[in-house]
Amino acid sequence: MCGICGIISKDSQEARREAVLKMNRALIHRGPDDEGIYLDENICLGHRRLSIIDLSRTAHQPLTNEDESVWLVFNGEIYNYKALRRDLKNKGHVFKSDTDGEVIVHLYEEYGSDCVKYMLGMFAFAVWDKKKQILMLARDRLGKKPLLYYYENGSFCFASEFSGLLESGLIKKDINTRALDYYFTLGYIPAPFSIYNNVFKLMPAHTLLFDKNGLRTQEYWHLDFEKKARISFPEAEERLIELMSDAVSVRLHSDVPLGVFLSGGIDSSMITALMSKVRGKKIKTFSIGFGESDYNELKYARNIAKYFDTEHYEFTVKPDAAQILPLLIKHYGEPYADPSSIPTYYVANISRKHVTVALNGDGGDEAFAGYERYQAMIYSRIVDIMPVYLRRAAAGIFRGCFAGTLDSQKFLSKLKRFFEGLPLERHKRYMKLIGVFDDSLKSYAYSKDFIGRIAAYRTDNSFKECISGEGRLNLLDRLLKLDTLTYLPDDLLAKVDIASMANSLEARSPFLDHRLMEFAASLPPDFKIRNFTKKYIFKKVSLRFIPKENVERVKRGFGVPVAQWLRGELKDLLCDNLLNPAFFSRGYFNEEAVCEMIKLHLANKMDYGFQLWTILMFELWFQRFMDNK
Repeated sequence: MCGICGIISKDSQEARREAVLKMNRALIHRGPDDEGIYLDENICLGHRRLSIIDLSRTAHQPLTNEDESVWLVFNGEIYNYKALRRDLKNKGHVFKSDTDGEVIVHLYEEYGSDCVKYMLGMFAFAVWDKKKQILMLARDRLGKKPLLYYYENGSFCFASEFSGLLESGLIKKDINTRALDYYFTLGYIPAPFSIYNNVFKLMPAHTLLFDKNGLRTQEYWHLDFEKKARISFPEAEERLIELMSDAVSVRLHSDVPLGVFLSGGIDSSMITALMSKVRGKKIKTFSIGFGESDYNELKYARNIAKYFDTEHYEFTVKPDAAQILPLLIKHYGEPYADPSSIPTYYVANISRKHVTVALNGDGGDEAFAGYERYQAMIYSRIVDIMPVYLRRAAAGIFRGCFAGTLDSQKFLSKLKRFFEGLPLERHKRYMKLIGVFDDSLKSYAYSKDFIGRIAAYRTDNSFKECISGEGRLNLLDRLLKLDTLTYLPDDLLAKVDIASMANSLEARSPFLDHRLMEFAASLPPDFKIRNFTKKYIFKKVSLRFIPKENVERVKRGFGVPVAQWLRGELKDLLCDNLLNPAFFSRGYFNEEAVCEMIKLHLANKMDYGFQLWTILMFELWFQRFMDNK
């Protein structure tokens, strides 16, 4: 795993070289083992290396071809590189190293920008074609590896993280108000947007070409939910086991130690089971817990660790904001409000003390329908036949029943949100289930100025097209498709990449093998949700490998007790920053509304935990990156 960066500009070679060296230094945590740059007439490429495959100097990047006309900087892993290497050698290509990255250079020579279609893996890379004077960027199919770029007035730069991009000296830190509204809506900013104007995230499964004619992007793959497999349930079970076993097996190739992030949930437990089976020897597992019993899942992780006789390590998270939040805000580089970034960082931190590569269970819920919200949306279709006024009346009755203090992670709180969404259009109903600030709360808490600045935009338009637009897809497939395009890459995968790379650790996700994802997308909906059972086929298969207790337990995910923290250990942090004239002077929030939200939350009369956390993360980001504190 690595960090990459580069600049194309009209500046002098020395200016570009100095800028890329600064960008490289900002990415040192992604690649502490080696550094390299390539400098040409109007381009400079930079690379920081975390050595995983071929630890020798011959794998030093940037990599090049035989006549030095093609240059590459690469972040990720190509799992089928040995087969590709054999094919390319048969075509006459000459290799200088045993690293997986070198196959990209020769694939580009052979297939041009179509080279990405031959790769199995996670990647973000840049290829400079010296003869054609074309720069190509590419990102893997599901968005495991990040890639940011800036383009304005003929100048172009790119980097793995904001920390590197901002060192280019090109970025004007103008806030993109549309992106900011997305942030307060979702808790993250979806691609292609970023917090800054003229800075973009390359979309998953896309390539970018930049030359004298400008910039153009193209999608090279998409997950097809329309084409369904003609397969029996028993056949599907066997095929699923084959694909999962292979996805784990190909991700075990490494010249450094490996382990597993083990939450005790069904996904990471299955990864542990398959890794133990494939490796045939003792593996290392790493788990995180909380002092709050409602959020602590260590007993389930211990059960799996004992069952498979792993070398097990644990850490209990405490709300030590002074230590961890500034570090996370620095690495994310833009507002990001998923509080599970805290335990994710800690599990990566303890893992790195023992291994350099860790497998995880990311993608299992999006592939096999593991979230309660999918069931909620399916069941809510029953009320769609009712007139809106009746739905509103019913929602009002149930809202009154659940008034008062509700922990946002508890069942009654989720039930309240479900009933509040019944009168809404289907896409807004889903946003009610997954979002932070809905339309009514925005009207209450946003400042009049901010409301006016975003009036031309509708953050729910893209959701509306996917959930309620034309097409033959059933509702479950629409929801899975939407989450695979947004929540998965822009929240979950961004979180894991930043947390792992901040600790110089490589994270691998077998469930995000695109062959496995394609198979899951081809299965009929009732293979995934049947009656009241989520992930139906996955659970049936899992019972062959892991204890029944772990398969049938209630899903909690990486829940974090934010509401309690903000009333307790983090109360001073909350009040010092959000009851501060400097915060309100930024012009985004109504002072009276935010003060009332804090008052009600601290008094335990309402749960505004995630909303206040989201505002707090924005304010801390603003201080770090806009105020330069």
